[in-house]
Amino acid sequence: MRKLENLKPERVFYWFEEICGIPHGSGNTRAISDFLVNFAVNKGLRYVQDEMNNVVIFKDASAGYEGAAPVILQGHMDMVCEKTPDSSHDFEKDGLDLYIEDGYVRARNTTLGGDDGIFVAMALAVLEDDGLCHPPIEAVFTVDEEIGLLGAEGLDTGILSGNRMINLDSEEDGVIWVASAGGVSSRSEIPVKWAEGEGLSAEIVIDGLMGGHSGAEIDKNRASAVMLMGRLLYGLGDVCEYGLVSLYGGEKENAIPKSCTVSVLIPDDSAEEVRTYLSGLNDSLRQEYAGTDEGICVRADFRGHQTAKVLHPTSLSKIVFFLRNIPWGIQKMSGTVENLVETSNNAGIVRLDEECFSVDCGVRSSVGSAKNDLAARIRHLTEFLGGECTFSGDYPAWEYREESPLRDLTVSVYKKLFGADPVVGAVHAGLECGLFYGKIPNLDCISLGPDIKDIHTVDEHLHIASTERYYRLLTAVLEAMKR
Repeated sequence: MRKLENLKPERVFYWFEEICGIPHGSGNTRAISDFLVNFAVNKGLRYVQDEMNNVVIFKDASAGYEGAAPVILQGHMDMVCEKTPDSSHDFEKDGLDLYIEDGYVRARNTTLGGDDGIFVAMALAVLEDDGLCHPPIEAVFTVDEEIGLLGAEGLDTGILSGNRMINLDSEEDGVIWVASAGGVSSRSEIPVKWAEGEGLSAEIVIDGLMGGHSGAEIDKNRASAVMLMGRLLYGLGDVCEYGLVSLYGGEKENAIPKSCTVSVLIPDDSAEEVRTYLSGLNDSLRQEYAGTDEGICVRADFRGHQTAKVLHPTSLSKIVFFLRNIPWGIQKMSGTVENLVETSNNAGIVRLDEECFSVDCGVRSSVGSAKNDLAARIRHLTEFLGGECTFSGDYPAWEYREESPLRDLTVSVYKKLFGADPVVGAVHAGLECGLFYGKIPNLDCISLGPDIKDIHTVDEHLHIASTERYYRLLTAVLEAMKR
């Protein structure tokens, strides 16, 4: 039984529910890509599907709009895959379990993929609507945006003829974005050595955090479980000598880590001291993050005396030093755009294996030189500790354009529809607009979208009324593009 069938706009939510039934996490996009191709074939629309699984669907202008310049509708088809610890959901084969609550669409125990499934749904609704007035449409569905904007980077834009583009990968009602941050992914790998150890085994977990998007929520004073674990391990060394057996935390480089887990061996007679230390730390953290991330929970499970391999003390010192000193969070606010984060870093994934300690970071900045300098600081720290730092997925900032007919048109249409001026601004999150801006000469671009809260988390929810508003806005803007 369909769960969204009574929601408006009907066809948008019809297609959104279809999409949510298809596994489409980053790196697993073949099925959703083929779904889009089948849509185009069934509707008699021309399409291109490339080797990366990017899809472009073309629709001719409606009657009376044949002389209008083409418009590109653009977004991505992949989603961030997160689930609750007790969920048995398999993102490789299971569809999402949708439900409606308090005016929002949610997915049970998983991310929703409204980022950016709602673009896919809106684009399909536009493409199938033969009663809609619009210029020639080039609908661009990219892949693997969430792991480095890879699809947009690899897309051959030579197949496109438009030089005005509406990106539908924003998540804030009443806002039209006209600039965004650039970014780069880093991976630090520090070699480690092991030794034999024994003692009381303890698994220590930091969880209960809100997490969130490392661009959109980096300014919300939310804690990082990875950074807190660095603090915990540093302080634990003042309580007792310990051996580190395992360490892992975070799931995505662009998601603020919600949990981090370590396994340690401590002296058998230190259990009570460690409990006291962890309890005090838990209280301190909840106080420090009161009002923004007060669900923080630090807990330990003691598992008896064990013998195990532990990190050599030198390797342990390097890891703790790295976690205590890596730049994290906001590094600089913009001096030209009020309340805009200019530069930030998120240590999104940490793993300890037999050969190395690895950390995956997402560096963002709207200033290219600042982005490069922050990346260089991470590399310097890594190399100082005897490791190696590599970079991937480097994408440019989308720079503000003084003259933008598309922006002016959208603002005018918005005001006519809703009786108020939208906010026009820049966003710290990375958008594919920057890559298209660099590839298509004189590209005039905006980004908009409905309210989606807590993206990249299991609490992600899509506002139903806002979705209706933004579909009305999109179709009204297309109708106004008669030239």
